[in-house]
Amino acid sequence: MTEKTGPDYSATLYLPKTDFPMRAGLPKKEPELLAHWEQTGLTAKFREAGAGKPKFVLHDGPPYANGNIHIGHALNKILKDIVVRSQRMSGKNANYVPGWDCHGLPIEWKIEEQYRAKGRNKDEVPVVEFRRECRAFAENWLNIQREEFKRLGVSGEWDGRYATMDYAAESIIAAEILKFAGNGLLYRGSKPVMWSVVEKTALAEAEVEYEDHTSDWIFVAFPVRGSSARVVIWTTTPWTIPGNRAISYSHRIGYSLYRVTAAPEGNWAKVGDEFILADKLAEDVFKAAKVDAFEKVREVAANELAGLTCDHPLKNLGYTFGVPLLDGDHVTDDAGAGFVHTAPGHGREDFDIWMASSRLLHERGIDARIPYTVDADGFYTKEVPGFDSARVIDDKGNKGDANARVMDALIAAGALLARGRFKHQYPHSWRSKKPVIFRNTPQWFIAMDKPFGAQTSNGATLREIALEEIAKTKWVPAAGENRITGMIANRPDWVVSRQRAWGVPIAVFVKKGGHEILVDEKVNARIVAAFAEEGADAWYKDGAAERFLKPEHDPADYEKIDDVLDVWFDSGSTHAFTMEDAKHFPTLAGIKRRHDGGADEVMYLEGSDQHRGWFHSSLLESSGTRGRAPYDTVLTHGFVLDEKGRKMSKSLGNVVAPQTVIKDAGADILRLWVAASDYSDDLRIGKEILSTFSETYRKLRNTLRWMLGALAHFDPAQAVAREKMPELERYMLHRLAEVDAQVREAYAAFDYKKVVATLTAFMTGDLSAFYFDIRKDCLYCDPPSSVTRKSALTAIDILCDALLKWLAPILCFTAEEAWLAFRPQAEASVHLTTFPQGLESGRDEALASKWKAVRRIRAVVTGALEIERANKTIGASLEAAPQVFIADEALRAALEGVNFADVCITSSIEIVAGAAPENAFTLPETPGVGVVSRRAEGKKCARSWRISPEVGADPDFPDVTPRDAQALRELRAAGVSA
Repeated sequence: MTEKTGPDYSATLYLPKTDFPMRAGLPKKEPELLAHWEQTGLTAKFREAGAGKPKFVLHDGPPYANGNIHIGHALNKILKDIVVRSQRMSGKNANYVPGWDCHGLPIEWKIEEQYRAKGRNKDEVPVVEFRRECRAFAENWLNIQREEFKRLGVSGEWDGRYATMDYAAESIIAAEILKFAGNGLLYRGSKPVMWSVVEKTALAEAEVEYEDHTSDWIFVAFPVRGSSARVVIWTTTPWTIPGNRAISYSHRIGYSLYRVTAAPEGNWAKVGDEFILADKLAEDVFKAAKVDAFEKVREVAANELAGLTCDHPLKNLGYTFGVPLLDGDHVTDDAGAGFVHTAPGHGREDFDIWMASSRLLHERGIDARIPYTVDADGFYTKEVPGFDSARVIDDKGNKGDANARVMDALIAAGALLARGRFKHQYPHSWRSKKPVIFRNTPQWFIAMDKPFGAQTSNGATLREIALEEIAKTKWVPAAGENRITGMIANRPDWVVSRQRAWGVPIAVFVKKGGHEILVDEKVNARIVAAFAEEGADAWYKDGAAERFLKPEHDPADYEKIDDVLDVWFDSGSTHAFTMEDAKHFPTLAGIKRRHDGGADEVMYLEGSDQHRGWFHSSLLESSGTRGRAPYDTVLTHGFVLDEKGRKMSKSLGNVVAPQTVIKDAGADILRLWVAASDYSDDLRIGKEILSTFSETYRKLRNTLRWMLGALAHFDPAQAVAREKMPELERYMLHRLAEVDAQVREAYAAFDYKKVVATLTAFMTGDLSAFYFDIRKDCLYCDPPSSVTRKSALTAIDILCDALLKWLAPILCFTAEEAWLAFRPQAEASVHLTTFPQGLESGRDEALASKWKAVRRIRAVVTGALEIERANKTIGASLEAAPQVFIADEALRAALEGVNFADVCITSSIEIVAGAAPENAFTLPETPGVGVVSRRAEGKKCARSWRISPEVGADPDFPDVTPRDAQALRELRAAGVSA
């Protein structure tokens, strides 16, 4: 602030001094802070600080250990870390145990790929050896991901992590499925499941995604026994026709008998043919069948349909059974023919209506057994006569010849009326990206609607308990409750078996010749103990049946089940082997949730797809074994898209890798992006978006840097009590109290975008552009004895303390770097502090109302000065001495006791009561205030650059104002001179 003519007063100014750099250099600084936290044992200090406080447990949804982390992982882990850090700083014991999902098909695939590359045959490798290689593969990627997560700044028990493949975990997972065997919900049944021919396994709903697919569609006529009429169905899976066992209709739909009166020669639907169709769809069916004209013969009532039995259209190939008509709620007349082809081995609704009609089928002498029509490789079985070697889908996921052969057979039988192709959404495996099929298979299920275990559920069903627990859970955002409620209410029994090698086995024995599961606590105890010592490999070792069954049972009488559990059961059991295992996870010991009369809280946090995944399986597993949900709060986030809202893919070249962002800009930029985004919806990221956040970060950092520089001259022993501070400082402490309430509320509601928005607006608007701008002259130039200067430093110290603590959960590296410069002798880490206390006492509503008016008037003055600068009438605002006209007496009264020239950063200012002249500058949002610009009169102070007629009034210091002369006199006495 000094010119180069005359004495150099720069040494007499209290200019900011700090080692906190303007340029962040985060890619270099962040690893240094990670090493510092490691060396100082920060994680252990978190444990010590949390002792005795209510627990907040963010139970980690385990990522899959099979590759480097991607931007979705970064979003998830950073969001979790912000939750944990903010809860810890809110006074909770919030230690985080990260985990990994390690079993399952993707890892098996990787090992099989290695085998194929070496010319090895997996089937020739002992299963225990194969599992050992899967374990090593998962362990390697677990360690890689752990370091990548740590680099994001995620704090946690990294050395005490959990993994579903740990021996202790595998033993508890086995124990959990044995509980379902014991309470009667586990059963082996025959049911259509989504089957991946490519992967040779059943898939859960969560493992399926819907993609565009081109399918064949056909209209097929079923002859009505004892009549010339035929019932018409429509299907997009011609290959399922051999599995047809019924036709479904609805009593809510109007049906009639129609006769063809004109058709082209050689047409499949011929003149005189009679068909029963839904009235609403008859015209569309005949159009598809290329019928030129038709007539309605009569209506067909629902009770008539109920008594009909049809012949199978392929009766001539050996399908001689009767095909009954069943009334089903799932039937509509939106498309097709109004009748639904029902193959109970190839569809859930088909299966449901078939099973619900079992009594009716028995009364009508119809065999209710569901055939196994398609094998694991996609070929028809021997139960499908006439189609030897036909294949529905091959091991590459390509369509086989079954559709074509079935359609040819239907044409030969005179049963095909029309066919075509169309594109629609069809289920695909999310791993292989290939279509799946529904096929009837022997699988293991957990029953959703069977009353069980009075000791845990009062005889309720698993579905009923789960729905009750959903209602007791807090969902963030609230829409998540409806989503998971609909999924639980409508889901089928849970298929928990997979025909693979790498996983936890369904460790049960079944009596040969039946379906009875052995429930023996001694046998179960031996199984669980062995898994704890040797892992689940113990199940696959030679002599396992004898080891576990003897001496109580003869192994020759039992079948050992080697199917492995669905990995969703693994991850759904994580609550059991973490939160209930004090030995391996001591930081989670002693959790006492609200339903147990405690104050502890458990949160699950994952992407919104986990309503059908981890949230779902965890709810069912815990409800079935403990009668309650494993969580109190569930928070979901969206997915990450590119800047244009597109999914990321290598082919589009729009992938944003977190490793690249960290290398170029630093993890704190990613953390700021996560916190500032609306995570309840899909998030966007890209070069321009990251550039915007880098600029926001720069502004926040510069505000912190200026405060740290100013506080280099602060002596806590000279702190000023709030009641003795000038109005401006007391007003800023009031604003701080308002921000405190907003930030606390936002953190409590997990609304981090509001935290960022509130702090950014406060730091850049209230502080940098207002308060700090006003007080720079006082801070740099006032005498050492100045109460205003000491008050400002006291206020800045309070502001800096609060801001660093509020920013710490989000900008964990930057806040720590600044904290070590701010409080080098205080707490070892900002992350060991709690959010600031006692700020509410700074509230002063009357003063705030006054200063809101001051700021409104100041805005008019600032606007006028900007025009003068633009016109080059003045350079700096200190060259101005404006007149301010204020017509409103109440508004004018707000300036009483206020040094308005200081507030406007002008050398002087004149307040005039009354209306402003026509040439005055005004703002429409502040009526009654006008500003006439004038240049300041007097000489320019060589120290502060103020223009004042009082410059030179002190003969000892002829080139400065009296204020600056007093400062120089005090500094000279202290040994400081120009």
